[in-house]
Amino acid sequence: MKPDAPAHEPRPAPFPGEDPEAPAPLLSVRDLRVSFDGVEVVRGLSFDVRPGEAFGVVGESGAGKSLTARALLGMVPRGATTSGGVLLRGSTDLAAERGRRISLVPQDALSALSPVHPVGDQLAAAVRSVRRVSRREAAARAVAALERVGIPDAARRARAYPHEYSGGMRQRAVIAMATVNEPDVVVADEPTTALDEERREQVLRVLAEQREAVGAALVLVTHDLDVVRRHADRVLVMYAGRAAETGPAGRVLARPRAPYTAGLLASLPSSDGPPRRRLPALPGSPPAPGALGTGCAFAPRCPLAADPCRTREPEPQPLDGRLVACHRAADVPDPIREFL
Repeated sequence: MKPDAPAHEPRPAPFPGEDPEAPAPLLSVRDLRVSFDGVEVVRGLSFDVRPGEAFGVVGESGAGKSLTARALLGMVPRGATTSGGVLLRGSTDLAAERGRRISLVPQDALSALSPVHPVGDQLAAAVRSVRRVSRREAAARAVAALERVGIPDAARRARAYPHEYSGGMRQRAVIAMATVNEPDVVVADEPTTALDEERREQVLRVLAEQREAVGAALVLVTHDLDVVRRHADRVLVMYAGRAAETGPAGRVLARPRAPYTAGLLASLPSSDGPPRRRLPALPGSPPAPGALGTGCAFAPRCPLAADPCRTREPEPQPLDGRLVACHRAADVPDPIREFL
């Protein structure tokens, strides 16, 4: 059973483009900003994550995805300052909710497991950190969590150390650690990076099964648009610390309205249409934090950029059932393979 939720959970006002009749969000983010020495790396993100949904966060390296993920758990690096609001089931005390109502699946499984304690003991300690239960019950919950993620002979494996697990089993153990207390929200930060296709599908399947088993929402942070296409209900496309486009994953990825989204998709292999000898690629690279001009951060790389794009940064506006931050959103071509 999950820890009790607050008796009266304030519901934040929906921002433009969101359905006011949709279920109340579990996680609500408004104008989130993260800075280092006065330089903003995450710049005014707003989004909601609703019960049971998979919410993808995607973008190139340096977009601010992982920093956003850690800000959701109150885990920003030392020296960072944050502003804006992150509301988790009525609570703004993210540190107090971490491991209880929100948890993290990190990219590096080894970094999340102590090499000097058996895996089962680590899961049991996670249970007892948020629940008043006996050691026996905590150990039973640990074994059950390992069984739930598909660890064979879980009672015996619970007594083993991380180095005695294969790489795939360690990743599953980390997912068990993140879900052992049946949180409301699981944040998975690049959980499939550097995995082969078979292992990647196993991890994504386990995450999906855990989302269903414990009723959690999933925030899936990744650079892989194909993963988002197949596993996310809604998606936030980030560029230079901001939201370029936010909306239903199927709609956004089938008919993007932000030139940046269209450019990412146009550079992917396509199963339909004539084969191309060489895939196009977005020109240039994302700007470094602190090196932004006054206009749209994507303008130097955008084939649709016009004078307003270079002088005024666009704000997210509702269009075609999603939010888009672009002055030229109506001019993005369809099919997108013609974009680059």
